[in-house]
Amino acid sequence: MSEQTQPLTNLHPLIEKVQNEIRARFAQQNPTAKKGQIVFVGSSSMEIFPIEKMQQGLGLDKLIYNRGIRATTTTDLLKYIELCIFDLAPDKVFINIGANDIGFGVPEATFLANYDEVLRQIKEKLPRTQVFVMAYYPVNPVADFGESETEHESFFATRNNEILAAASSKVALLAQKYNYEFINVNDGLADTDGNLRPELTFDGAHMLPAGYEVVLENLKKYL
Repeated sequence: MSEQTQPLTNLHPLIEKVQNEIRARFAQQNPTAKKGQIVFVGSSSMEIFPIEKMQQGLGLDKLIYNRGIRATTTTDLLKYIELCIFDLAPDKVFINIGANDIGFGVPEATFLANYDEVLRQIKEKLPRTQVFVMAYYPVNPVADFGESETEHESFFATRNNEILAAASSKVALLAQKYNYEFINVNDGLADTDGNLRPELTFDGAHMLPAGYEVVLENLKKYL
């Protein structure tokens, strides 16, 4: 574990317990879930996306299952890819993973190799599944959300919009490699300076439901 990943453990001593509880819930739900549906997979930015509730008003012919898990990295997704994706044999998969790799200081080569392997396995095991690789959401490192200056500087040291945009460009190339679609559904999230609009987030990085309403509007054509 690098020095940059250590603060997560210090700040959230129960994070692994919570992750395991979420995974246990998924393991219980998956056997009765319908196959050939839509799966959203990723970390906290996906976990808190209330898409399972929002889908009720969309009139879709498929169900959406949210398999996002907080603090998840690409390494974690690879470890639990059966649980989060293959057990459901989805027709469509929307992936937003890697922001934690970036934030925790995982070497870029490791992060991209893991992401590549996730896509390779999906292509091999679910060759007919449509996969949508999502651009990373913008963040807001300038507004005050009540955290201490130290917490703020630590969190956003590796999480700024330039870094995230560069990472999005690289995962877009991975999507292209496997003939998957890279999608940017961020239109309307950022202010004129490119920062996540403060009224759409509670901490500068994670969105409120209003932010996901914007994302959903942009996502509809892919669903």
